Amino acid sequence: MKLTKNLFTAPFSIGSLLIFLSCLVFYSFGNQKPLLLSGLDNKIMDVMFRIRGTQSISNQVVIVDIDEKSLGQLGQWPWPRNILANLTLAMHNSGARTIGFDIVFPETDRTSPAGYFEKLTPTLKKHLAENVFKKMMESQRLDHDIVFGNALAQGRVIMGYAFQLKNDGLKAYDQTPFPSCQINLVPKTATFESLSLIPAYRAILNIESLSTAASEGFFNVLTDDSGTVRQVPLLMIMDQIPYPSLALETWRLGMEIPLVTIHTDNRIKTLRTPVLGISLGNTFIPTTNTGQMVINHRGPVNTFPYISAKDLLSGKPHPGLRDKFVLVGSSATGLFDLKATPFSPSMPGIEINATIVDNLIQADPFEYDLFTEIGITYVLILAGGLLLNLILSFSRPLTGGVLALFFFLFIFMGNYYFFFLNNKLIGTTFPFATFLILLFLVNILNYVHEGRAKRYIQNAFSHYLAPEVVKSLVKNPKQLSLEGEQKELTVLFSDIRGFTGISEKMDSQVLGKFMNQYLTQMSHIIMDNKGTVDKFIGDAIMAFWGAPNDDADHPGKAVHTALLMKSHLVKINKSFKEQGMPEISIGIGINSGLMSVGNFGSHDRFDYTVMGDNVNLSSRIEGINKTYGTTILVSESTQQKCKDQFFFHFIDRVRVKGRKQSVRIYEPFFKGSSSINRLPSKKKS
Repeated sequence: MKLTKNLFTAPFSIGSLLIFLSCLVFYSFGNQKPLLLSGLDNKIMDVMFRIRGTQSISNQVVIVDIDEKSLGQLGQWPWPRNILANLTLAMHNSGARTIGFDIVFPETDRTSPAGYFEKLTPTLKKHLAENVFKKMMESQRLDHDIVFGNALAQGRVIMGYAFQLKNDGLKAYDQTPFPSCQINLVPKTATFESLSLIPAYRAILNIESLSTAASEGFFNVLTDDSGTVRQVPLLMIMDQIPYPSLALETWRLGMEIPLVTIHTDNRIKTLRTPVLGISLGNTFIPTTNTGQMVINHRGPVNTFPYISAKDLLSGKPHPGLRDKFVLVGSSATGLFDLKATPFSPSMPGIEINATIVDNLIQADPFEYDLFTEIGITYVLILAGGLLLNLILSFSRPLTGGVLALFFFLFIFMGNYYFFFLNNKLIGTTFPFATFLILLFLVNILNYVHEGRAKRYIQNAFSHYLAPEVVKSLVKNPKQLSLEGEQKELTVLFSDIRGFTGISEKMDSQVLGKFMNQYLTQMSHIIMDNKGTVDKFIGDAIMAFWGAPNDDADHPGKAVHTALLMKSHLVKINKSFKEQGMPEISIGIGINSGLMSVGNFGSHDRFDYTVMGDNVNLSSRIEGINKTYGTTILVSESTQQKCKDQFFFHFIDRVRVKGRKQSVRIYEPFFKGSSSINRLPSKKKS
């Protein structure tokens, strides 16, 4: 019993210690999750996106695409700005709600006629009248940038620009974006300077001629360490002033909301004030601490409708743009910036911005709540870890591994259904890592301890059980009762007649050889017939059937073994005679009945054996053979259980020492013997 308890408490105790240490390690992370865990959490979320599949879009976002078809007809990029002016006017005339340019124009248009005329000024003055020359130079049609700027002023257009995040030494302090939104902070005690928004070094802006647009917004789309876009900044900060993104401004102007409110988190006391999210009107958009929105990706490339720029320059209004949020960009090879998403390894940046606008329209981006994740992690590690520890500690390695797999799937599906499908991001990598370590650690300990148990069983039983019985016990140790139990068994006692006189005539070396040959051959017969050799008592052999493996035919196997032992004694005597050793005769007694079987002895030394009145009766019956001149005698209880397998000759009713009631005893013979007075056949029944 002590051994069994030790086998299972050691893995459970060490597993529990691992769970406690995991909680301490997680606590040491504080509010900053290691990059490795964040990366693994992101990979799990990518799998969830693919399981969920493509989502419906609002059908309010359209991409005007400067595609291969447009470039083939209008020439390579960059186009003259008068073409872009015509494109802008076409979008206005088609009823676009807002137009966002996912393109920056940091330089003047080199194809503009005004630039050429400036170089030809001396020649033109000589050949043209003064008033004609003056009108020509003042004509805005000659400056494509002014033409484009005038077109931008016709409606709600948001010009994109890029933030340079690293210090490249090219900063000019007069290059400052001018978005049209107003920005407030809640609570009012927060300041712009303290916001934990992503900082930018400088802005790469559009030329001044294009400042006629309604607003500006940065179009930076940032990737994580794996190169995948999962969250994008709605606001960034430069020179202690926050600026909105192109997608945010496109949606804000389309909704005609003048004010952007930044909500800060005063629960965490740090040098930089974390951001909870932003609100526009009655819509609250949750963000990360750094003001990034976690994108609710809609699907792979071409999830949003694309309209070729060429189709808009025909002069006819396009019905697909009416009252839509329009983003202008390019999908042409070499022009657009490819980004990886959970759905696609290469998605145009313009479509990612379209996804952001769609998230803002439907107000369904994902929300990452650090405090919820911390609480869930502790619950999973403590409750889930202890449950898994119990499962692994008290089951076989293979069974524990299968159950652990279902356990992992249960947690994954719980996260998917209860959080992910409700647009909540909860990282479970740390609990999973804890559970994996727990799985390997406890299984290894179980394997080591199970190996000890198997070696114990093999060493304890290999000398007195048949090899196949030992294999069965090693495979399923539960068959073996180490604490003792009541079972109906059959016990056999065998003894050499006149052994004292025989042993006195032999020296110790010859006696040892004599006994080893006899006991080895007889014990092999017992084990070959699924019997358990209990012990050798001098020249006597004690064996039993029905334990540790259950055997319904234990009386028949015991009687069959006794008859084989009697038959084999002829061969043994022949061998002894050839070696100059005396021939012997034996007596065998068999009884069946209830008896105790298990490990008996002290805590330090014990044997697997049988005890009880029915064991003693078998020993008494063996001794009665001397009185009746028989070799094998069995009790009535044994005879009744296997009377159809053998012939039995009734001998007598006797009362043995220690018992008040008499016992009927029988001599068994193989069926097929012509006489009960001759040796039985060697043929097995």
